[in-house]
Order: sequence, then C-alpha cells, then structure tokens
Amino acid sequence: MCYLIAKKINDIGCLALQTAHGQHLVDFKRKLIAEIGTDKVQLVTISRPSAYGEYEPYRFVDTEQEFEQAVKRL
Repeated sequence: MCYLIAKKINDIGCLALQTAHGQHLVDFKRKLIAEIGTDKVQLVTISRPSAYGEYEPYRFVDTEQEFEQAVKRL
C-alpha cells in the first residue's frame, strides 16, 4: 500500500489517494502527467502520510476518478 499525492506547487495541503505499487500506478501517473504537465502540480508516491508533514493537510479521496478530476482542478 502507498499513497499518491498531488500538490500544487507553492500551495499548502495536498490531495491523496490510497493505492498500490505496480504498473497500474505507473500508468496512472503517466496519464495524469500527460494531461496536466509538471509545471504547477507535483505528483509523489509516499509510504504513509504521517511521515510527510510537509504535504499536510491531506485531503483524501476514494477513487482514481475522483483523484483525477480533483487534480485537473488544482
């Protein structure tokens, strides 16, 4: 288990999705990067939110679809 984090650069807080390591995660991140680029939003995979206070506060979402839609609005 891991968390995919989307953080708008220079903003406080982030969006988080609990997910699993593997090719599906790689493909999902590549798809998002192709759609939104890397200029304004940072995508990071972390092991546990409590270890990464610099991304707080976390706003957790339940599905990839919800995550993707929210990332596009960042």
